[in-house]
Amino acid sequence: MSKLILITGISKGLGYAMTEGFIQQGHTVIGCARSSDAIDKIRQNFSAPNDFTSVDVADEHLVKKWALDVLQKYSPPDIVINNAAITNYLAPLWEIPSEEFSDLIDINIKGVANIIRHFVPAMVKNKRGIIVNFSSGWGRSTSAQVAPYCASKWAIEGLTRSLAQELPTGMAAIPLNPGIIYTDMLSISFGEEAANYTPVSDWVLKAVPFINTPDKIRR
Repeated sequence: MSKLILITGISKGLGYAMTEGFIQQGHTVIGCARSSDAIDKIRQNFSAPNDFTSVDVADEHLVKKWALDVLQKYSPPDIVINNAAITNYLAPLWEIPSEEFSDLIDINIKGVANIIRHFVPAMVKNKRGIIVNFSSGWGRSTSAQVAPYCASKWAIEGLTRSLAQELPTGMAAIPLNPGIIYTDMLSISFGEEAANYTPVSDWVLKAVPFINTPDKIRR
């Protein structure tokens, strides 16, 4: 059965791979990314009824407008995947500029809350749907020089678990740790060693069927 799946941060990495994977399985993807150039390229690769928009999830005004447009054209999403995130450049916490710290928190935490605030009420009204908030191994552990990223993913764990308690029967909210995957963002943290980890092309073959199976993801 075809589903409507909303994904943030689709310009590259896990977001793009999931977009491609779900569409190949016959689902409709509604996606966003900050880069308008990236969105234009994605539109060339995937046609209607898939729909892609340039949206900065940290900007609540833009998220609200996007949600109004989407919910006028489509039914509420069956699955919302909050994937958009950034990481900090490696440094002790006291050396990380305030602006870099704030940008990370605005995208990684507030961006997730903005999407939930403007899409989930329509899902709650129907009492159906799953919210998947991407976490990390650093959402339950820590390492030096990635304090802002760790803080954001620990926040996602708590936010999601609390949200799950607020949803009606028939819905679920999941903090999902995708594992250590070779992406541009991993290269910021791991340098050349990032290439030794699971490629996105392998990860998506397992991730898309898993996310698309409600009984599995609720466990």
